[in-house]
Amino acid sequence: MEVSRIRALRGPNLWSRHTAIEAIVTCTEAECDIDSLPGYETRLRNLFPEMGFLEADGHMGASSVAQALELAALGLQACAGCPVTFSRTAKTIEKGVFQVVVEYTEEKVGRLAFDLATELCRAAEIDGPFDLAGALARLRELDEDVRLGPSTGSIVQAAAARGIPYRRLTEGSLVQFGWGSQQRRIQAAETDLTSAVAEAIAQDKELTKNLLRAAGVPVPLGRSVTSAEDAWQAAKELGGLVVVKPRDGNQGKGVAVKLRTKEEVMNAFRVAEEISDDVLVERYLPGHDYRLLVVGDKLIAAARREPPLVIGDGQRTIRELVDHVNSDPRRGVGHATSLTKIRFDEIALATLAKQGYEAESVPPKGKRVILRNNANLSTGGTATDVTDDVHPEVAERAIAAAKNIGLDICGVDVVCESVLEPLEAQSGGIVEANAAPGLRMHLQPSYGKGRPVGEAIVANMFKPGEDGRIPVIAVAGTNGKTTTVRLSAHILGVAGNCVGMTNSDGVYVGKRRIDTGDCSGPRSARNILLHPDVDAAVFETARGGVLREGLAFDRCDVAVVTNIGMGDHLGLSYISTVEDLAVVKRVIVQNVKSSGTAVLNAADPMVVKMASACPGSVLFFAADQYNHVLVTHRVQGHRVVFVGDDAIVAAQGSEEFRVPLAGIPITRNGAISFQVENAMAAIAATWALGIPPETIIAGAASFVNDAATAPGRFNVFDYKGATLIADYGHNPDAILALVQAVESMPAKRRSVVISGAGDRRDEDIREQTRILGKVFDEVVLYQDDCQRGRADGEVLALLQEGLVGAPRTKEVSEIRGEFVAIDFALKKLESGDLCLILIDQVEEALEHIAKRIAETTA
Repeated sequence: MEVSRIRALRGPNLWSRHTAIEAIVTCTEAECDIDSLPGYETRLRNLFPEMGFLEADGHMGASSVAQALELAALGLQACAGCPVTFSRTAKTIEKGVFQVVVEYTEEKVGRLAFDLATELCRAAEIDGPFDLAGALARLRELDEDVRLGPSTGSIVQAAAARGIPYRRLTEGSLVQFGWGSQQRRIQAAETDLTSAVAEAIAQDKELTKNLLRAAGVPVPLGRSVTSAEDAWQAAKELGGLVVVKPRDGNQGKGVAVKLRTKEEVMNAFRVAEEISDDVLVERYLPGHDYRLLVVGDKLIAAARREPPLVIGDGQRTIRELVDHVNSDPRRGVGHATSLTKIRFDEIALATLAKQGYEAESVPPKGKRVILRNNANLSTGGTATDVTDDVHPEVAERAIAAAKNIGLDICGVDVVCESVLEPLEAQSGGIVEANAAPGLRMHLQPSYGKGRPVGEAIVANMFKPGEDGRIPVIAVAGTNGKTTTVRLSAHILGVAGNCVGMTNSDGVYVGKRRIDTGDCSGPRSARNILLHPDVDAAVFETARGGVLREGLAFDRCDVAVVTNIGMGDHLGLSYISTVEDLAVVKRVIVQNVKSSGTAVLNAADPMVVKMASACPGSVLFFAADQYNHVLVTHRVQGHRVVFVGDDAIVAAQGSEEFRVPLAGIPITRNGAISFQVENAMAAIAATWALGIPPETIIAGAASFVNDAATAPGRFNVFDYKGATLIADYGHNPDAILALVQAVESMPAKRRSVVISGAGDRRDEDIREQTRILGKVFDEVVLYQDDCQRGRADGEVLALLQEGLVGAPRTKEVSEIRGEFVAIDFALKKLESGDLCLILIDQVEEALEHIAKRIAETTA
């Protein structure tokens, strides 16, 4: 068994809506049928008993080792605690070659599971060992390292429940919610509403106290100190028990409480000094330690925190009691679990010493033994939910504290005997206010019920009904995608939006191109969704990106499929037929919002079949208003777009609006049929988004299709009285559409300059010149720079074969080099001629043509 071409499908894809690992798996003849490998399945199950069942599939035939790999990769993740359910193995057209797809929730974990599953299957094949426990431990450890922590995770889950899309921007806890101009960002329990100034204030504990005291919020007395002696002097000034802590510490680090003697105070100062240059000495407030969580202007949750402790049983030592408490599966290292293991370190030993204990002491039964003086969960403390007990005045004080500091999310630390009565009535006070507070104690308290703090934070970021989304149009098809994308984006721009657009020419924000090259894949689309200026997005969605990585979005508002026709790039990536290609193009239709629309070409049977896969509504378009699919759809009360009386008509029932073809420059008064189809698709897409008819009409009328705005898309030039047309048509359907357009344009003599892309099938390359030979008097063949896997001269030979017996072509020339071929054709042109140039290096070729035209007018 050989595993190759492992890909991460990071969005909705050919197989499912799940993120997944896809691999190509090559099996020997014996490995294609596990039954022909004596004892293989038994050995496999001995190594991994929890693996799913291998069953012969009606489509697959016998069970293969590839299927065993699939089930092992899925099962290993599931046993490691990852919430995965989907997997699939599919045969390819190559004998013994399979595509294996396995869902993941964390990409690194999914990749590791695939590697471990491969080891497992090979171990079963040679009757070798496999460390199952070790493999699961590696997966769990990696999953804990890379997955979001409980605080960030709760916010992400709450956002997802509201339908708000999210994307992790780093391997840490920086997450974006929403897209474009509607996006918001969080870092753990901080949001983009959390100001750096407020965070700095919260870190400065003395400044925090001064601001709160000025606002009438009760706080403990105290001051900054500069030395151990000064700390003792401050303690004497305060009288009674004191607290020593770093001025800008966090998570309880360096905090010492209930200090009375000079030695205790001075030692505590030295510990705190290691955390911060500034140290505070405050009056100790008796009572319990409470954490109140304020989000916006509301108290969302409250918990009473207990320091890490053990309770004696009269038999075990303190060390043994700690080990027993730490064996609780809820306790882990760090913040990934609901509780943290108690640290048995120098601080714990020093705390024990103050109580007269050592590590090996056996405390009496029922005796509470404190192991730290702070109650932070990060040091092993516990929390009891008391949200329902908080007195309204206590809540008001906590909210006032958060407001005075300026924090949208604030963890307010209160010390008092009980939150059931006002702080002033019991000498309680607020001792700290914390930015980016930990949420674990409220989500999964040790005792009591969890609180929906993630939902509260999301509600503070997004108003009711908001989902952080911008309108998204996705366009797929064999031909016409780029022009449809450009015209749709232009209409959205006329409607007042800053439009993000991706296509095979680049990435655009507004009128500015921010990236060049073929940008019709998911990476470019994700960059648009990240851009904070973008109000609406239009994506050209090529098959390559869908196969390679899936979609960049979870769902779109409008999915446009222009056509399938004879297809393109058939034979690549196991997409061998137009039916296969249609399945790939259908992915955007399957991922339309339930309130969205699929805009489908009613004249293409393959596209029509996609309607049943759309979760939303369907809008059909076709030039022929009597197309039976379109007519039936309209009779049923659905929206349609067609051509009638020299206009593109958008209709639903008896309601309709018209866009005159004379008012759509790219159609040349309706003479260019494929541009009419592109215009229909764009008009339908923007109508489906709710753009007003008058705006659509204005947008269609003001769209310019020159070399600057739509390079390589039927760009027309005048050269010494001859007509030049430059287009990036590279498949039979595109050539056929161009030929139909050219035949509608008058010309004394017609010539064409063409090459062929080597990654097309032989028959597709021949078909291009077979079509051209019926219409053009002269064909100039050139070999482009990139043969895409073909031998030198191979493509030219195929193009020549297509011209054998051509009914019109009388002259055929072979030229090496695109620009040389263009010059060769230009020199032969006379006034009244027409030359179609099928360019390969789009921008460079257009620049070359512009230069030659300029030379004629100089």
